[in-house]
Amino acid sequence: MSAVRHAVVAGLAGCLLLAGCSGEDAGPGTGTSPTSSPTGSPTGSPGPAPAALDWQPLPGRVQDTVTTNGRWTLTVTEAGDTATLEGPDGTTTTEATGRERVSDALLDDDWAVVVVADRQETRPARAEVTELATGETWTVDGGSDVPTTTGGTWALGAGRLAHASVTDTGSYCLAEVDLGTRASTLGWCAPERHGFNGARVTAAGTALMTFDDSRPSCRTLGLAPAGGGEDLTPFQDVEECHGWDGLVLPDGDGTAQVWSVVPKENRVEAARFAARTADGELVDLGPGTSGTLLPCGDAAWFVQDPVRDGDPARLVRWSPEDGVSTAYETTGSPAFLAPPRCGGSHIAVTALGESGDEQVSAPVG
Repeated sequence: MSAVRHAVVAGLAGCLLLAGCSGEDAGPGTGTSPTSSPTGSPTGSPGPAPAALDWQPLPGRVQDTVTTNGRWTLTVTEAGDTATLEGPDGTTTTEATGRERVSDALLDDDWAVVVVADRQETRPARAEVTELATGETWTVDGGSDVPTTTGGTWALGAGRLAHASVTDTGSYCLAEVDLGTRASTLGWCAPERHGFNGARVTAAGTALMTFDDSRPSCRTLGLAPAGGGEDLTPFQDVEECHGWDGLVLPDGDGTAQVWSVVPKENRVEAARFAARTADGELVDLGPGTSGTLLPCGDAAWFVQDPVRDGDPARLVRWSPEDGVSTAYETTGSPAFLAPPRCGGSHIAVTALGESGDEQVSAPVG
């Protein structure tokens, strides 16, 4: 068993002894309006059968992190010292040297972004951006028109790259780069004594999790204002101060919201997921693992780790059109799924477990 799997299995066993890592019931939610609220008691209904996705093995070692869009692969080594972009037009390698590490590796059908961060977080991060159609590469860093900063969130979607920035007056702000024009803009800035993280960019907008300096912190999920307005638009129906993940999806002529809340602050990994469609319907998506929510294709995806000994780990999918389903589940127990990765038209997942490890990907349409 690999060292990674040893650590995963040991951690999972501890969670199981504490009555589960991701909530009170197994399986996704019913996909219907909850009986009380999306953050209320689980319904206890079993989840739907797995969705029919064509999962195929990804190249390379399972210990490395591989993302693909079907034509290109972006691989980050286990040590975080190298990222390799490989496709029909050749191979490009980004190396993190000395005190650096590859902190983020983002890929869609048009762009690849490799973020290299200072391990001590004393110097601004830099992002190497590659346009896949031409192979042209350029950099977003501390010397850009809207500079990067140390740490902070990174997100890619809809032709935009989101990152954190700090102004000359010390404001902590969201910046976005239009990758087609390379124009950077400074957007929404957090209020004093507040921060943000967990940016997720889709065609419907950029969602964030904001927090204050209370202990425990009060967390708010919201949609960043287009064009850099002053006010974040909070998600509706999210329990005050307990939100964790959030994203927005196009839904007909409107927008659907998907989120998670953490009911117990001493178990921040155990979340409850829900959605609100554009017409106002609230949908219970069931328990899941905080920090794993991801937009990919026209859907939202998140991980549900095993609740009871013998349960599989699941990748759950929800879209306004198709509802909720199990997209992938492990065999054998104990098992663990790393957060999924989106490559534009493909989703990838790494499964670690006693019965074997695998890293697979499937087209999402």
